[in-house]
Amino acid sequence: MTTLPPPYDAAEPISTGTVADAPLVHTAVVSRTDFPMYEMPSLMDGTFSHLVPALEEVGIAPIGPAFSLHRRMPVDTADLEVGFPVDGHLTQTLTLPSGFEVRASVLPAGRVAAASHVGGYDGLAEAWGAFTAQLGEAGEQMAFPFWEFYVTAPTPDIDPATLRTDLFTLLAPRED
Repeated sequence: MTTLPPPYDAAEPISTGTVADAPLVHTAVVSRTDFPMYEMPSLMDGTFSHLVPALEEVGIAPIGPAFSLHRRMPVDTADLEVGFPVDGHLTQTLTLPSGFEVRASVLPAGRVAAASHVGGYDGLAEAWGAFTAQLGEAGEQMAFPFWEFYVTAPTPDIDPATLRTDLFTLLAPRED
């Protein structure tokens, strides 16, 4: 089985249904429980636009794209972390100009399934649906958490059709 390099730096989009071993990756995150889904843009913007300079001030650097990690299936609210994989362990809490507090966390190690979605964020729910259906057809079962890497950073002038988001989920142990 393939082992993903930290933090999964795939130059090309990942084929749907790729299964690999993922290493534990240190992260710096803003964590929220029961966070309203309609407020997601403010959480993402308030974190991603301020986190890199805050990390630089304490000698830590991102080693991959921004991500969100979900601890349960989001419906009206989500239990999630948003942040960056980093090259060290954050030992203090940082407060961003947006008021969000940043702490250390990790992306878990283990057997994961991965796929890439190329297109606008409005297509992510459909991409996750197709991804999970394919996993089921392959006899795999998702486990929590699951996460998204926002490989293409959004900018005001970007064509949404070119955005790449990599999808990852831990997999339940196989009963083969």
